[in-house]
Amino acid sequence: MPRNHTPLIAALLMLTACQAETSPEPPLAGAAIGGDFTLTGEDGQPVSWADFTGQYRTLYFGYTFCPDVCPVDTQRAMAGLKTFEKANPELGAKIQPLFISVDPERDTPEVLAEFTDNFHPRLIGMTGTKEELDRITSSFAATYSIGEKQDNGGYLVGHTNITYLFGPEGEPLAMLPTDEGPEAVAAELEKWVR
Repeated sequence: MPRNHTPLIAALLMLTACQAETSPEPPLAGAAIGGDFTLTGEDGQPVSWADFTGQYRTLYFGYTFCPDVCPVDTQRAMAGLKTFEKANPELGAKIQPLFISVDPERDTPEVLAEFTDNFHPRLIGMTGTKEELDRITSSFAATYSIGEKQDNGGYLVGHTNITYLFGPEGEPLAMLPTDEGPEAVAAELEKWVR
C-alpha cells in the first residue's frame, strides 16, 4: 500500500523556505550616520575615513584622560574584537578599530598611541581641531562637551559612549554592546561581519 508523503514534503518545503530567508537587516541600516573626514593619527600623519574603504570599522569617541567610561568601553570592545578574531581570523582581519579623541588639548599623538596600544595592536587613535571634531561628531550622531578646568588644571569631558560598527562602504550597521561585556561584542560582530 503506497504511503502518503504529503506531510513530509510539506515539512521539507517549509524548512527550505526558512533557510532561504535573508538575514535580518542591521539595526542601523539606512541611518544618516557617518561621512568622510581626515584627522591627525597617533603617528602624527593624516588619517581619513576613506582610508578604510573595503574594511569594517568600529568607532568610539572618547578621551585618554577619561577616569572610567572610556577605558572600560574600549577594553570591552577590543577584548570582544580579539575573541572574534580568534574564532574567525579572516573576518577579524577585515575590521579596523578606530578611537577618536574629543580632547585634542591633552591627547597628543604620543598620548593616543600609548592609550591605544594598551587595548589592541591595530586600534588607531586620532584627533583634530575643535572645528573638525564638532563637524565629525555631528555627522556621526555623537556629542561631547569640555568641562570646567579644576584648580589642578584637569577637567572632564562629557561624551557619547557608543561603539559603532560600520560596514565596508562606511555604512552604519550596529552599536556594539560594550555594556554587556566582550562576549556580547564578539556575538554582535558575528552577526554582521561577513
